[in-house]
Amino acid sequence: MERQQRFACNRGWARHPADGLAKRESIDGADLLCAGPLREYWMADYRSPTKRSVTIAGHETSISLEPIFWKALERAASDEGLPINALIARIDVERLDAPAGAPNLTSAIRQWLFVRQGGA
Repeated sequence: MERQQRFACNRGWARHPADGLAKRESIDGADLLCAGPLREYWMADYRSPTKRSVTIAGHETSISLEPIFWKALERAASDEGLPINALIARIDVERLDAPAGAPNLTSAIRQWLFVRQGGA
């Protein structure tokens, strides 16, 4: 039986066949599906955070996120049909209403993106 698991390998991310981006590779005798294009998407963004200025409720603030989070936030805003500032404002309102206390905005954005992707 073919072994297909999700785990990081030095040649890419092992993925299930439904992903469509995968290519077949053999690593340590295990037949895996490793995603070349997906690896490039995820691995190319191990860079330092970048700052952007955004306006929330008429107030300008600076947010520092790693490029991969900026890309995910831009995609989420596009999916929601919102400008990125409007999505950040919505996340800001949600974080201020959080019963456990409000994390900083940058942390709230990362957590929101993580939950949106099916984490936690």
